[in-house]
Amino acid sequence: MAMNEPASVMAFALDLFEKVGQVSARRMFGGVGLFSDGVMFGLIDEGIIFLKTDEKLRGDLSEAGSHAWVYVDRKGPRAGVPQETHYWSLPQVASDDPEEASEWGRRALAVALAKRDVGQRRKPRR
Repeated sequence: MAMNEPASVMAFALDLFEKVGQVSARRMFGGVGLFSDGVMFGLIDEGIIFLKTDEKLRGDLSEAGSHAWVYVDRKGPRAGVPQETHYWSLPQVASDDPEEASEWGRRALAVALAKRDVGQRRKPRR
């Protein structure tokens, strides 16, 4: 992530997703992650909010005019190679509508929680 989001963008995202629940923004790897219930459900890059998706949510976001967040490694074997991620942009119409943004945010949080739960079930118990 090559992000350095200003505090005003982070505050805007927190206000926008206020109805999702306890949402926090945390700088990480030079970027900003959006968290709720201890899981990351979104990120901010160059002023654009992206949400964690599964196949269904990606389709719905695509229909709403969203696009995938593309990451480009600066080092390593994939340096310079664009990689599409499972994060898709918040639809433009939702960026000014907290009700609609929160609905998308709740869906992204549900995806993040489901993926976390699947990962926890796969870990062997000690």
